[in-house]
Amino acid sequence: MPPLPRIRGPEFPAQPVLTTAPATPPNRRELRLLPKAHLHLHFTGAMRPQTLVDMALEQEIRLPAHLLDVDPLKVPADGRGWFRFQRSYDAARHLVRSEESMRRIVREAAEDEAAEGSVRLEIQVDPTSYAPWVGGITPALEIVLDEAKLASARTGVEVVVIVAASRMRHPLDARTLARLAARYAGDGPGEVVGFGLSNDERMGQTSAFSAAFGIARRAGLAALPHGGELLGPESVREVVTSLNPHRLGHGVRTSEDLELLDRLIEAGIAFEVCPTSNVHLGVYQDFGSVPLPLLMGRGATIALGADDPLLFHSRLLEQYANAREVFALSDRQLADLARQSIAASLASQSSKRRWYARIEEWVSSEAPGADFNV
Repeated sequence: MPPLPRIRGPEFPAQPVLTTAPATPPNRRELRLLPKAHLHLHFTGAMRPQTLVDMALEQEIRLPAHLLDVDPLKVPADGRGWFRFQRSYDAARHLVRSEESMRRIVREAAEDEAAEGSVRLEIQVDPTSYAPWVGGITPALEIVLDEAKLASARTGVEVVVIVAASRMRHPLDARTLARLAARYAGDGPGEVVGFGLSNDERMGQTSAFSAAFGIARRAGLAALPHGGELLGPESVREVVTSLNPHRLGHGVRTSEDLELLDRLIEAGIAFEVCPTSNVHLGVYQDFGSVPLPLLMGRGATIALGADDPLLFHSRLLEQYANAREVFALSDRQLADLARQSIAASLASQSSKRRWYARIEEWVSSEAPGADFNV
């Protein structure tokens, strides 16, 4: 990507604070107090909008308009899509050029999760993108892991890392990343718990990445590839057959083949559902078109995710709030979604039991001004 034009002293529009809690409707429990796990969050996409502006100012780089006035929902559905998203993500990633900027992203992501009531964050990173600025892919990953451990201690949120290969690169690069991930495999804060495959799922041949996933699996890492968002059931079949996923990043298009969906549910494959992302990428017209109720009704294990809050201006808490409003979910149903996110996480059983107990406390608490909402 060519360098962005340099500027001095620009005036940027005010940037939103994405952790501002949505209003709690009358007689409902506060979602911020509901313990939940965030399992689908990309590294650069986790950046705060104000941090993006700060980095641009520090480097005297002019940001493209589509990064400063981001509201894809004002763009007609047929004008949304992957190209618009990818050019924005690349422009943001271009600003992450130092150890401090990488640490800041992890630190602030953990703080934001804590502010929204998350107890677990599994953040996904491809260290290749940041390697040129910090001395290679190994230092890049170590920076993220080190800050994840520090942020966990500081915020109380368990922050672990998923190393993700890109479909846009050669499968041999994925093998290199899988070997690197294997060196740092573990199950505690600041360790690598899984191996993913991200970027445009229409690119590359899924089966070509199976060797990389084999390396990761032998090291005890969970397989966490994307699939079933930009493409439909046939793509999901290929991902499942070739990569044997523990969870499926997105997976919403599996709803177009109920027999396949039921097979995945029976196999125990969880779905990382990111409704706002689906809408902003033009997969669905609006939040109400996302097949969340169908997945819930079939018995799928679902972990709501925000994907890339920097670009979509919507974090995890808002996914729960929108699901409550759009699909008329009860507090009990929302608690069950939070419970499923923890079940789908790669946290220890002791941590899960502790968080389940806190969810039960939330469920048992009295909703302001009314009996329990069912």
